[in-house]
Amino acid sequence: MTDPDYTLLDSQLRALLAGEHDALANAANFVALLYHALDDIIWLGIYVLRNGELVLGPFQGNTACVRISIGSGVCGAAAATLETQRVADVHAFPGHIACDAASRSEIVVPLLIDDKLVGVLDIDSPSIDRFGAGDQAGIEGLCETYCRLHSGRERFI
Repeated sequence: MTDPDYTLLDSQLRALLAGEHDALANAANFVALLYHALDDIIWLGIYVLRNGELVLGPFQGNTACVRISIGSGVCGAAAATLETQRVADVHAFPGHIACDAASRSEIVVPLLIDDKLVGVLDIDSPSIDRFGAGDQAGIEGLCETYCRLHSGRERFI
């Protein structure tokens, strides 16, 4: 398995969101673009920060946990630390929240707009150690582009 062309994905993301100001529509298209571009994943979505907890937003895949506390599981850890969590084996991650028993590895990137946490991007794979350093850098770059395009807006989603 090779890393996708994240530079190309960034260009596609910019073109996809150009001129569209509806945050929900943009979030849904961002998730769909990534879901179809990445191999060997079973779930990809955004959890949005609402009233101090992460709430399920646009996603692709099976049904998911609706609410996650800050600090709980991989998503909550990314939100609490404001750092990407790349987990090779979720079953070895203390406090992992198993929304889908088929999930084996995960990457979660905090979404920051104007230096404030607005949510996280969560990606799950059925394979151990699916996400490498190249994936992390590429996905973080896409999240930065996405968030930069939403800077200054009254509402994220």
